[in-house]
Amino acid sequence: MGRLEQKVALITGAAQGIGEATAEIFHKEGAIVIVTDIQDEKGKAVAARLGAGAYYEHLDVAQESEWRQVTDAIVEKFGKLDILVNNAGITGTEDNMESLLGPQDPEHATLPGWRAVTAVDLDGVFLGCKHAIRVMKEKGGSIVNISSRSGMVGIPSTAAYAAAKAGVRNHTKTVALYCAQNKYPIRCNSLHPAAILTPMWDWAVGAGEARRARIAAIAAGIPLGKMGEPEDVAYAALFLASDEAKFITGAELVIDGGILARSEEHTSELQSHACI
Repeated sequence: MGRLEQKVALITGAAQGIGEATAEIFHKEGAIVIVTDIQDEKGKAVAARLGAGAYYEHLDVAQESEWRQVTDAIVEKFGKLDILVNNAGITGTEDNMESLLGPQDPEHATLPGWRAVTAVDLDGVFLGCKHAIRVMKEKGGSIVNISSRSGMVGIPSTAAYAAAKAGVRNHTKTVALYCAQNKYPIRCNSLHPAAILTPMWDWAVGAGEARRARIAAIAAGIPLGKMGEPEDVAYAALFLASDEAKFITGAELVIDGGILARSEEHTSELQSHACI
């Protein structure tokens, strides 16, 4: 039996990166996986590659109507939702996004740019938790919120992202306590990755030889001497989603190669991005 055998899991932002790795590992461990994203072609490709027991649904996490539609459809089809991984997120600096949203530092960020990032990163988690509680409170479940090390320290270049991830960190504890207080059999925990090499990093590390050099520069400032991989976060999500973590709620786990544990600070531009 797999660690998630017969469990139904919804994963947001699962078309790539940490979400994709989480979908793959959950599926391997026996879960029925609902891959969700706004990148429909990529998301459909992930579900198709996983095969039987994997499904794709379009979900813009900032839209409550879509959350209600997707969660209701899951319950109608499978009779329950056991696991929610709130993974979808943006920094506002990916690819050409900065040209659309503007700078992300606290002096020059625009209110529309701030709201666009927090709508996905914080509102999306709030809505996910809200509708997971609605459909999980009778049969129980596990909510895993992907925050960031950026939610624990200040990040000069991505103010909205850091603020939103701090909100995710705190809201996770609020949800955990609310569910416990109301005797809902729902656990809620947060993960705080940093320096995980996903497509979110492409804007910072570039391509070709320059990419290798920049990754090496970042790795030099990480105590374990390397950047993390999406599966490093996915395996932590697997543990928190499984019954092995049945006595864990309101907790947070940092997955950063030891960056937060050190006392010295690295102030180069690339090192500052390592919190993401």
